[in-house]
Amino acid sequence: MEDYAIKFEHVSKIYKLKKKNDGKSKSSVTQRFYALNDITFTIPKGEVVGILGTNGSGKSTLSLILAGISQIDEGTMDINGEQALIAINTGLDMQLTGLENINVKGALLGLSRKRIQEITEGVIEFAEIGDFLYQPVKKYSSGMKSRLGFSISLYLNPDIIIVDEALSVGDKGFAQKCLDKMNELKDQGKTIIFISHSLPQVRGFCQKAMWIEGGRLKEYGDVEEVCDEYAEYVDFYNSLKKKEKKKLNDEKFASRIVQNPKVSFWEKMLDKLKR
Repeated sequence: MEDYAIKFEHVSKIYKLKKKNDGKSKSSVTQRFYALNDITFTIPKGEVVGILGTNGSGKSTLSLILAGISQIDEGTMDINGEQALIAINTGLDMQLTGLENINVKGALLGLSRKRIQEITEGVIEFAEIGDFLYQPVKKYSSGMKSRLGFSISLYLNPDIIIVDEALSVGDKGFAQKCLDKMNELKDQGKTIIFISHSLPQVRGFCQKAMWIEGGRLKEYGDVEEVCDEYAEYVDFYNSLKKKEKKKLNDEKFASRIVQNPKVSFWEKMLDKLKR
């Protein structure tokens, strides 16, 4: 049996971006953009890892890949265990009520009615959203969506829990309640990936930290060391003038454009048809 929960080897994720038309061509021009570029790491089972990075660095793309929602384009990935993503709106059907969302989630996992009922009772108690449980999720506030999504994912009892900024909305009391619950899961040996802009939360909860910047893995190791390096970078970035920030961001973006991309025969044909 493998002793790791997650293993990435030279993983890349590429998105297509439309370029602004220069007026000379009728067809739209697309660029290939590295959301993640050549990422390699191994996370042992039972590890709690904080993921750091500035906006647009690739953290949410990583969370979607880890949860099995998005596929990789290059490299290899191996995940040992059932995983669940906890993020605002993710996995919730906006048209269904909170209760219906719980039932659908359970049914998709092949759980028995009895087990779904047990999960439902736990979710209702933990989420504390009252009668909103019987209202369509589209009527929820961001905080309520976070509460429901968090509660469902926790009570489905996955092996790997991926938390993507889910504690950044709602009241501090519920955020602390979630952290307390995750500490219980941590003690049970669950693998937890904790994506957050809050350095105090990452320092206090995680054992290791990973810093992703510009789609690349910058650092992965001891939580205090990585947090210190990341904090130093953020302080440096915030000290820059507006023009300096723009120059840095433009250079960072340019470095993520795929050079001389290989275009398949079918992509060439589809491009011709679009014209």
